[in-house]
Amino acid sequence: MQWLRTTTSRCTMMISHCGASSVKLRRAARMIRASGNTICTEDKETNVEFLYSAKWKETPTPFEKRMEKYSSSSNMPHHLEVHWFSIINSCVTVLLLTGFLATILMRVLKNDFVKYAHDEEAADDQEESGWKYIHGDVFRFPKNKSLFSAALGTGTQLFALTTFIFLLALVGVFYPYNRGALFTALVVIYALTSGIAGYIATSFYCQLEGTNWVRNLLLTGCLFCGPLFLTFCFLNTVAIAYSATAALPFGTICVIVLIWTLVTFPLLVLGGIAGKNSKSEFQAPCRTTKYPREIPPLPWYRRTIPQMAMAGFLPFSAIYIELYYIFASVWGHRIYTIYSILFIVFIILLIVTAFITVALTYFQLAAEDHEWWWRSFLCGGSTGFFVYGYCLYYYYARSDMSGFMQTSFFFGYMACICYAFFLMLGMVGFRASLFFVRHIYKSIKCE
Repeated sequence: MQWLRTTTSRCTMMISHCGASSVKLRRAARMIRASGNTICTEDKETNVEFLYSAKWKETPTPFEKRMEKYSSSSNMPHHLEVHWFSIINSCVTVLLLTGFLATILMRVLKNDFVKYAHDEEAADDQEESGWKYIHGDVFRFPKNKSLFSAALGTGTQLFALTTFIFLLALVGVFYPYNRGALFTALVVIYALTSGIAGYIATSFYCQLEGTNWVRNLLLTGCLFCGPLFLTFCFLNTVAIAYSATAALPFGTICVIVLIWTLVTFPLLVLGGIAGKNSKSEFQAPCRTTKYPREIPPLPWYRRTIPQMAMAGFLPFSAIYIELYYIFASVWGHRIYTIYSILFIVFIILLIVTAFITVALTYFQLAAEDHEWWWRSFLCGGSTGFFVYGYCLYYYYARSDMSGFMQTSFFFGYMACICYAFFLMLGMVGFRASLFFVRHIYKSIKCE
């Protein structure tokens, strides 16, 4: 009965705003309040009509900015404090890592240069060791050069896609409360940047003295789109089986297929033809010997998987705080609007990935292991595996998702996103390592 009295009083207050024409309603409300126990009976249902009034007031705030007051710093001070703490933590990590690597590498390289200069003046029967003495193998082309070139081209395209999305977000093109605009921009910009993938992949494949550039171009086009298309087909079928609104209609699927057929594939072919006709040569400061040098036995912590674990941990530690807010926005009901902070975190991620990959490449060459091409790519992209590991933690510890459909959607699409991260950051790691290796071998005399 207390609930009824509270509801009746609220009803009376709302009825009092209905004007002079609601005299009968006010009288009925007084009768309800006076009778109390007689209105609710166990053997008779009673219909209560609730009314309200609204008053519209013109405001100078434009439609696009109507939700800013709910996401401003005055309404979410703790939210922004955590964000800025994440930025400061990441910046300190980057500064310490950069200073550490710069100091160590400069000292070690300086000692190496002095040592190798003395070795050239010493007797020739001195035992050779160190990164200088593999100069005849360090620029030996990697195995599976077609796959390597395709991964490099696809990673460059995804890097260009991410950069364009950030630039559009920073200038205010995207409306934060309309997620469809972001997804549409991803599809369109990916289609328009496919020429970059074709050019980089074919150009680098020809530099590696590859001959079947057509197969390399097809591999480039399917390297990311293939797994993404298969995952989408499976998940969309699951959504249709559950009669969920997440299933894309047939018309939208046809539009996406037409965009890939009429825009993505032609631009990919044009980029590949331009890359083939560029006729650029691979710039190696040292000549490659005819037979590869034997790699000495290495301890377990210098192998590929431990090196990937070390390379992926530091970049992930610089972004993991921001990952929670991104996941809560993509898979939850929160709205992410602070693109400037996200862009700073992205720059930090690139810097840390480049530096840690360069350091591991140097240690690999110092151990006379000249197979650094794939290792630098895998170490650079290993952050994607850490992000997917965070997906497991977020699903079981932070989210309330359950059921086959939600589980398959979450892990399926996040696998595609982490795969894109792997290709993009792998490209960044390899490019940084290639620049470093070229620089150090230009600084010494190699016969």
